Amino acid sequence: MAERADIPAVFPGLDPENYARHPLHAMTRDWPETNCYLDIWIEVLASLGLPPEACLAYAVTQDFEGDQFTFFKVPLEDLESLYGIRVTELAIYDRVENHVREQIRRGRLTLVEMDSFYLPDTQGTAYRKEHGKTTVAINRLDVENRVMDYFHNLGLHRLEGEDFDGIFHMKAAEGALPFLPYTEFVKFPEKLPSAKQLATGAEELLRHHLARRPVKNPVRAFAEVFPRQVEAIAERPFGFFHLYAFNTLRQLGANFELFSSHLEWMAGNGFSDLAARVQDAKTISETCKVVQFQLARAVMRKKFDKLGPALEPAVDAWDTLVTGLDKSFGKAASKAA
Repeated sequence: MAERADIPAVFPGLDPENYARHPLHAMTRDWPETNCYLDIWIEVLASLGLPPEACLAYAVTQDFEGDQFTFFKVPLEDLESLYGIRVTELAIYDRVENHVREQIRRGRLTLVEMDSFYLPDTQGTAYRKEHGKTTVAINRLDVENRVMDYFHNLGLHRLEGEDFDGIFHMKAAEGALPFLPYTEFVKFPEKLPSAKQLATGAEELLRHHLARRPVKNPVRAFAEVFPRQVEAIAERPFGFFHLYAFNTLRQLGANFELFSSHLEWMAGNGFSDLAARVQDAKTISETCKVVQFQLARAVMRKKFDKLGPALEPAVDAWDTLVTGLDKSFGKAASKAA
């Protein structure tokens, strides 16, 4: 799409054709994709020139909720305290694209819940196969030419034509229910925080979230019921198996891979004591990836007794991680660069 002065963009210099994704989305990672909301923030923060690794301290609060691990999303208050970014719900009383255009003209991103059926970047999964709710952040919107550039999953993408019509319900039947998705808009600060401010702010958030972490080891709690849960779902349609794995092993593994990146970033920004804990978080991630493959085999073979013991490296790593953080973080508290 040619650049035009009358088609504003929040990040005018970005083009999906040559966009370089952030290293947190590298295909060499255990879990290149995390979840739609956090994936957006990784790329948006990087596009602002800010390190997304700095805001991941909340990952240590993840708990086992009985049927799933806590769905990890960066708290909006963390975005504001660390980066000065304010996220607020946007009321939708007109056509959605009109609201989006107005906010883009003001230099603000809009985060909109949309149907993944029309998102080309989900090719091979949901695109033109199944309808599902997901969140995108719209960088550029050309209503006249039916083109939209948007952040989603692993980067910046473009949709146009029939996909544009579908995503905005352009051809909805007369009398159809209006398209009223949950929408947020993002106000960026006039001045971005310095490296020193980020290190200090990240330290405060890590201390805050450490105090809120689960009292008991959530990985151990999961391991105790894991074999029974898998045995119970083994007779259900295979698609349910994928949903279960996503909400348990994937949520746990991806969350702690991100936390390992947070600790690595902290260690490089004045908190060297935290470097020793990076591998603990990585071990949780790596174990979950291995066990996810074992889970598929267990379902096929109807043998579940080895699933609990397979999680033991992650159980031990969580204990070592939080014990070490309690000890080393106090020592690191005065070392912000």
